[in-house]
Amino acid sequence: MKPSALCLLALFLVAGVAVAAEPAQRVFIAADSTAATYGPERAPQAGWGQALQSWLDPAQWQVRNHAIGGRSTRSFINEGRLDQIAGELRRGDVLLIQFGHNDAKFEDATRYTDPDSDYPAFLSRYIATARAKGATPVLVTPVARLLYDFGALLDTHGRYTQAMKRVAQEQDVALIDLNASSMAWIRALGEQGAQPYFMFVPEQGKADGTHFSVAGATAVACLVMRGWVDVQPQLRAGLQRDIDCGAISAPPLPAVATAAPSAAAPVKPTGANPHGSQVIEEQDIGREQPGPHGGAGPTTAYSFFAEVADLPFVLRKRVLHKGAGIGLHPQHKDEIYYIVSGRGHYVLDGTAYDVGPGHALLTRAGSTHALQQHGEEDLVLLLAYPAVAPR
Repeated sequence: MKPSALCLLALFLVAGVAVAAEPAQRVFIAADSTAATYGPERAPQAGWGQALQSWLDPAQWQVRNHAIGGRSTRSFINEGRLDQIAGELRRGDVLLIQFGHNDAKFEDATRYTDPDSDYPAFLSRYIATARAKGATPVLVTPVARLLYDFGALLDTHGRYTQAMKRVAQEQDVALIDLNASSMAWIRALGEQGAQPYFMFVPEQGKADGTHFSVAGATAVACLVMRGWVDVQPQLRAGLQRDIDCGAISAPPLPAVATAAPSAAAPVKPTGANPHGSQVIEEQDIGREQPGPHGGAGPTTAYSFFAEVADLPFVLRKRVLHKGAGIGLHPQHKDEIYYIVSGRGHYVLDGTAYDVGPGHALLTRAGSTHALQQHGEEDLVLLLAYPAVAPR
C-alpha cells in the first residue's frame, strides 16, 4: 500500500474512533461568573458549571461550559459568545441559560438590561438560537447571593427572576428556578453556616457572597441538576450521583451506576458460627465515591454488614478527604454522626458548629444538615441510623 493511502487509512481510523467516542448529547452553558470554570490558580473559587459533569455519564453527556465572568445577556451576545455556541449546537443538545447578576448593573451601559424590555428580548435570542439548531433551551433563574440584612436573606434578583419566568411561560420554555432553590439552601444553612460555600476566605482577604468555593459550586450544581431532572425526567436513569440535596425533600432515586458492590466475604473463625456473628475488614468493603447529597468530593465510604438483612440498625463509616463534604439535605430518618478524627463545619437547622474528634451529632427526621471537611486532615466519621427496610 502506498504511503499516502496508509496516511488516509490512519486518518479515517482516528476519525472513526473520535466519532464513536463522542457522547450522544451535549449540554452547553451560557452564563456568568457563578457558573464559570476556574483554574487552580483561583482556588478555592469554582463555578457550578464546572461541577455539573460529575452527575452525568460522560459516555452519554458532555458539558461544554461557555460561562464567563462579568457577562450579561447583552454583553455575552455582543462579544459573539452566543454565535460561538450556535456554531457548535446540534439536534438533541441542551442549552442552559443563566444571567441576571450583571444585567442589573445599571451604571454600565455595555451590560445593563431593563428587566421589563431588554432582558426578555435578549433571552428570546438565546431561545431562538437553540431551537433553530434543534437543541432544547432551558432557562435558569439567577443563583442567589449570600447577602443578609438585619437577619433576612435579600433577594437581589427579584425583577430578573420574574421576567425570566414570564418568558418561560410565554414561549413554552423549560425553567429551573435556581433563585428559589438556592435561597432555600442558604436559609437552611444560615448566614454563618453558608459562608464556607462562598468565597469567604480570610487567608486571601476575601468576603465574597456572590462567588462559590468548590463545596458551594458542587452544592449549586446539584440544585441545577435536580431542577433539570424535574423538567426532563428521562435524565434520572442516567445519573451518576444522587440529587437528594438542598432544603426541599425529594423522592429517593432508583439505583444507579454507583451502587455499592457486594460486601466482601466475612472472615470466619474456625468452625461454624450458629448465630451468624462475623468479622470483616474494612479495607475489603471501602469504596470511593463523590460527596453524597450534592457534597464536594472525594470520599471513601464503608457499609458494615450491609448484607445482613435482619439488623435493626445500619452502621457506616465515611472519610471526607480534603475539600469533601456531605451536602445540605432534609433528613428522612434519625441519624447519628460520630467524629473519629479530623475537623469540619457542621450545619444543623441553620446553626453552624465547628466539630472535631469526640463530637456526636444527632439529627432527627425533619431536620436539615450538612457537613464540610476543614483543614489538612481527613474528616473521619461513623454513621448509625435505624434500618427501616431490608437492604
